This record gives sequence, structure tokens and C-alpha cells, in this order.
Amino acid sequence: MKRVIIGSDQDGVTLKQHLIDYLKSEDHEVVDVTETPAEDFVELTNVIVDELNADEKAVAIAIDKYGVGSFMAASKHQGIVAAELSDERTAYMTRRHNNARLITMGQEIVGVELAKNIVKEFISADYDGGRHQVRVDMMNELC
Repeated sequence: MKRVIIGSDQDGVTLKQHLIDYLKSEDHEVVDVTETPAEDFVELTNVIVDELNADEKAVAIAIDKYGVGSFMAASKHQGIVAAELSDERTAYMTRRHNNARLITMGQEIVGVELAKNIVKEFISADYDGGRHQVRVDMMNELC
């Protein structure tokens, strides 16, 4: 069971609710940081990042219209490795090799079933560490 922080702006509410229902059905602890949708993806991402910084074992999902806005906002935060996703394999590998703790998706890009599969793969993976840590450290030095 993982602790999953999730949030959306006004353009991601429907997909967010589907994912909350899915995560709860899989017995994950879900923290919805935007019970009232954020006005924009920057506000959404900042709230999620604050929660991630408070719990280093948690993972997070940000949903906006296209996914890219939340990704760009997340990449501005030191110590946060984020990935914008639209496929399952990348979801799994970004967690394993890049220690991504935050994924972003676009409600207008990713359908409900694909989103569930992306989340499943992301949550099932654990960070490998080792040789991959060098790149993670390099990314964190960029902020």
C-alpha cells in the first residue's frame, strides 16, 4: 500500500475522481489536496510538491487539461523528479530509473482506462538506485 497524493485543476477533475476511486479500490492511502479544484496548474503543482516534501515515501499524481503544464511547474522545484505520462511502460521506468515521485497526465490526452494502467505501473515500481542515482543527483543540481 502506498500513500498517493493527488490533485487537479479545474480541467482535470473528472479523471482525478476516477483515479481516486481506482486507488482506493486497490487499498492505497489517497490524499486529495484539491477537493476544491485548483484554479490553475501552477497552484495545483505547488500544493502537491509541498505534500511530497513533507513525506519522502509518498508518490503523487497531478492532472490538468494536457499534463504538460503541471510537469513544467513541477520541474522548477528542487528535489522533485516529475514525468508527464501517456503510456504504461514510461510510467514504470521513470519510477525505476529516475526516481520520479510525481507524474502528470492530461484529462484531454489520457482516457480513464489508460490512466488507471499508468498509475498501476507507476505505483508498482520501486526506485532501483545504484547507477541511476548519478543522473538523479545531476537533475537535482539543475534547480
